[in-house]
Amino acid sequence: MKPVVLSLGAFPSATVETLAERFEDYHYTVYPLPDEALSAELKGRIRGIATEANRGATRALIESLPRLEIISCFGVGIDAIDLAAARERNIPVTNTPGILADECADLAVGMMLASARQIVFADAFVRSGDWLKGPLPLGRSVGGKTLGIVGLGGIGRAIADRAAAFRMNVIWHGPRPKPEVPYPYVPDLVALARRSDYLMVACRGGPPTRGLVSAEVLDALGPKGTLINIARGSVVDEEALIARLRDGRLGFAALDVYENSPRIRPEFMTLENVILQPHQGSATVETRTAIGQLMIDNLTAHFAGRPLLTPVT
Repeated sequence: MKPVVLSLGAFPSATVETLAERFEDYHYTVYPLPDEALSAELKGRIRGIATEANRGATRALIESLPRLEIISCFGVGIDAIDLAAARERNIPVTNTPGILADECADLAVGMMLASARQIVFADAFVRSGDWLKGPLPLGRSVGGKTLGIVGLGGIGRAIADRAAAFRMNVIWHGPRPKPEVPYPYVPDLVALARRSDYLMVACRGGPPTRGLVSAEVLDALGPKGTLINIARGSVVDEEALIARLRDGRLGFAALDVYENSPRIRPEFMTLENVILQPHQGSATVETRTAIGQLMIDNLTAHFAGRPLLTPVT
């Protein structure tokens, strides 16, 4: 008998096919999952959850599955999984580190360049015929400017290395210094923002970092500064961000994540000094397929009684 798995998310087709081959898989893309989606009989048979990082697994879902043995996350972020509920049941949780760092870094740097060189605005400028009326207003340089990075994990370090290739001055902030890192550490986030032309958010989400990029941090970044968020929407005070983008206390922003995706605040749609992306940091066929395979391999290892490949510690 194949283990029964509940899978939640818009996975690549290869992932969906492999889940169906290896498990008795019940796959749902609707979010949140309706209460009536799972019968009592099915809830009593589910042994594993495969879930996208942004969907996670709530305490209510975990507690409703009496035979649940493992939660395997499609992505690095685990802030949407109720880890306390999983620990209470001794249910291991896995994620997929070390795969998406380069892809997310590419998008992060791309968003920074798109904002600085007005790539999205310039496309609309040409298509609208405004070029016939006069030249595009001048953009901003990145070479020689300072990039402050909030969080220097795998994604943050990949961003830093790319920025260095653009001759940017890279500085960073995190919970603690890393002696092996060649980039200067700034222990105070406000001071980091004050020294930065571009502030890149690449830290973990969850309660410890909620609102970390506060109104004070945004004010320190200032009217010529640019905020890029590739991490989690919860890390940035969105009300403060919108207010400052609107009145010019902050110059620009480029966002891939929001507090309430995909139902983002409508105020963002009216701002011309922000670039909006649909949470697509790792969204390539190659990377998403590799993420899905590692998620599945963790499930397979568990049900075969082998050590998990990438357990969350």
